Amino acid sequence: MPPTLTAIYASLLALLFLALSARVIFGRFRHRVSVGDGGDKDMLKRMRVQANCAEYAPIGILMLGLAEMQGMGPALLHLFGLMLLAGRTAHAYGFGRTPQISALRIGGMVLTVAMITLTAIGNLFLALA
Repeated sequence: MPPTLTAIYASLLALLFLALSARVIFGRFRHRVSVGDGGDKDMLKRMRVQANCAEYAPIGILMLGLAEMQGMGPALLHLFGLMLLAGRTAHAYGFGRTPQISALRIGGMVLTVAMITLTAIGNLFLALA
């Protein structure tokens, strides 16, 4: 059975990543920066928000996909998928604002790390059972 639920969350996270990428591209035009951050704090923040998504979303998607392929139930898969999506969205919004919204940034990281941890443990359990 194909990992249909993972495909849903991977697609939504890809759209989030594309939106964050668009913010970087528009920032480059706005600040006239071709490479790097050009010493501009706004540009650096845009780049870090995008990069943070690129750093955490793939491992979460991988863990979700492996859990689905091993037969984890749909309710848990949706819970974990929503945790990852909400975590990445909250973190991006909280981190990307000036001033930062620390509660969203922290909450987003907690959701993301909890999702990765729980799916890693779930995958181990499913693989060893």
